[in-house]
Amino acid sequence: MTHSALRILAAITLSAGLAACATKPAPDAVSDARTPTEQFVAEVVAQPEEIRLAVHAQGLSANQAGALGAFVDVWRDAEGGPIRIQAPSGAGPDSAATYRTADGARARLVAEGVPEHLIELTGYDAAGAADAPIVVGYLRHQVSLPSCGQTWTNLARSASNQVQPNFGCAVTANMAAQIANPADLAGPRSMDPADAGRRETVLEKYRKGEVTSAKVDEKASGAVSRAVQ
Repeated sequence: MTHSALRILAAITLSAGLAACATKPAPDAVSDARTPTEQFVAEVVAQPEEIRLAVHAQGLSANQAGALGAFVDVWRDAEGGPIRIQAPSGAGPDSAATYRTADGARARLVAEGVPEHLIELTGYDAAGAADAPIVVGYLRHQVSLPSCGQTWTNLARSASNQVQPNFGCAVTANMAAQIANPADLAGPRSMDPADAGRRETVLEKYRKGEVTSAKVDEKASGAVSRAVQ
């Protein structure tokens, strides 16, 4: 074989090799790319927070009233939603005593500051149990934090160009731990209704060319007071 033929054969071989490199499939990490913050998710679950009250003939007792007060404090801190009072039925405790205790629980909740429209009174089947209690509860959201530091790989080598398996776990766990109300992770809160009166006042001032913002409080200027020594 002549030198010119060898050169042509070498050129063809080199071109084929370059073409093979150009058509090589991309790694899986490119087609299924993930950022570190997408590897771990703080799961939010709703669990019932309940208190059980024994049925008394005279109605709600003093101890039960105090327990409901502490229950409302926890409900308020958790920014809880509707509270359900479940009274036993079906050959359970005396119906009159059940009504007095359940109604006393509802009145106590209202006295502790729970809006009446957030209180729901329902019944449940006591299955004949004479000591069936009245159940007062609501759904409380809790967040399940991921377990970090379980899997580590060689951080100095990543031939597949994939995200390290433990990256992003600490960020997700820290963010979830700082959330005051885990329900915010499940979805946005509903907006409060618009203040129609304030809106009309602002529009009226706008039409007149007046300042629509509130007046500045001179006492809230933030200036350091000069006290007499």
